[in-house]
Amino acid sequence: MSAEEATINPDGSATFEETPPMGDAGGEGESFFQDTAQEGISPDADGIDPAFYLLGAAFAVIVIYFLFFRAKKDDSEDDFFAELDGDKFNLKLPSEVDEYYETKAKCEAAGWEPGQPIKDPKDQQATQPQRLLAQALMKRAIADIPMVQHIQKESSGMNKLYSQSMCSVKQWRSYQQAESLVSQEVEEVRAEADEIEPGWSQSIWRQAMQYHQMLKQRHELEEKQREEAIQKRAEIERKVAEARKLQNEGDKEKAAEQAAAELLRQEEEDKKKGGEGSGMKKGFLQSKGKKK
Repeated sequence: MSAEEATINPDGSATFEETPPMGDAGGEGESFFQDTAQEGISPDADGIDPAFYLLGAAFAVIVIYFLFFRAKKDDSEDDFFAELDGDKFNLKLPSEVDEYYETKAKCEAAGWEPGQPIKDPKDQQATQPQRLLAQALMKRAIADIPMVQHIQKESSGMNKLYSQSMCSVKQWRSYQQAESLVSQEVEEVRAEADEIEPGWSQSIWRQAMQYHQMLKQRHELEEKQREEAIQKRAEIERKVAEARKLQNEGDKEKAAEQAAAELLRQEEEDKKKGGEGSGMKKGFLQSKGKKK
């Protein structure tokens, strides 16, 4: 039910107004509480949903893992190329290089001057330092030949791999260092050759290659002869072992024959002894003559 409310006017009259029922007020209160509840459970417009923090953390973990995996993969590729090629470009100059400079110092101490022609080629004492130095330089060049051939062999392949991005940066740098080392050594040998004998730089590497081939063939021949000698010795030892084996088998057969003969002889003796010990006298079964 609705309730009436009395209002006193200035002239003394009274006016009655209806007030809304309690149900309507309750409805407004209920609506207020519902709105308040909905606002309480809805996210704040000015705040950030915690799910975004989780998503950001997950993304950061993925990025870190990707970077770590890629770095590890690059290291693995470098290790793969390093293991594949080994130390093929880890070149070092032969010991003949240091030996040459030691010989050069001794020759200079003996009076030899670089680039100066010998006044009397027939003077052995005057030409001796030059000969010794020339021999030392040729020995150095011959020792350099395998290293020079190695770089010449790998040059075209490495440039092709690098142009196609098929080799690692570490491998390419290693090749460049080796190539630079060899090129510098070739030029130094040529310069030293001209100091010993002007113009020799034009032919020293060709001569070194010829000597290298001769020494290589000699080494291969000696190695072949050594292998043949080892095989021949092994064949002789095998034949000796077979002969000893046959001899041992022959000795065994001979010993067996001797044992068999001894056994037969022993059996014959046993038979003879058995016949003599039977206890029967000769003529035992013969009849006696009548007495007269």
